[in-house]
Amino acid sequence: MKIGVVSDTHGYFDPRLPELLAGVDAILHAGDVDSREVLDDLAKIAPLHAVRGNVDPVSLDLPPSLTRQFENVWVEVLHQLPMQTSELQKWADGQLLPTIYPARRNAFLKSFGEKTQVVIFGHSHQPCLLAVGHRLFFNPGSAGPRRFSLPRCFGILEVFPRGVRGTLVSLERYNERLPSRVWLPVGG
Repeated sequence: MKIGVVSDTHGYFDPRLPELLAGVDAILHAGDVDSREVLDDLAKIAPLHAVRGNVDPVSLDLPPSLTRQFENVWVEVLHQLPMQTSELQKWADGQLLPTIYPARRNAFLKSFGEKTQVVIFGHSHQPCLLAVGHRLFFNPGSAGPRRFSLPRCFGILEVFPRGVRGTLVSLERYNERLPSRVWLPVGG
């Protein structure tokens, strides 16, 4: 199963998205949609599940978060994590010091549903793709207008019987390296 992951479109629908997301089984939008037209255009590509961001009008009638099961993987979508991405990166599995502030790390991980294996978020426009505590944390960056020196990109989440893989895809030329593809094993 293949899932498109977008965030922070801010009223802009990139005309390349239909081609780049062709064949996905669903699309997750992590908020700051900013217009009904973007939701309608994404829904023409595949079934759409979106959450409300801090700039989204109430009229879009989006929930603040949602949880969905895709085959054997539970995915939680919200707009903003309660911490900076830089702190999350310090806790990443495989880093030298993943035990920085262990009580805070454990409380943070417990704030998600017990079954949650993937957390999709946005808000910062900064792409993030890493594993923390047997969960994949995935910010696809912004598919909307360019902000500061951050890349315009989106993501693909692939669900397999024994794991899930996240990949970031650039929507423009970008001189820095995007986080690499991440594989997370799941029960099987």
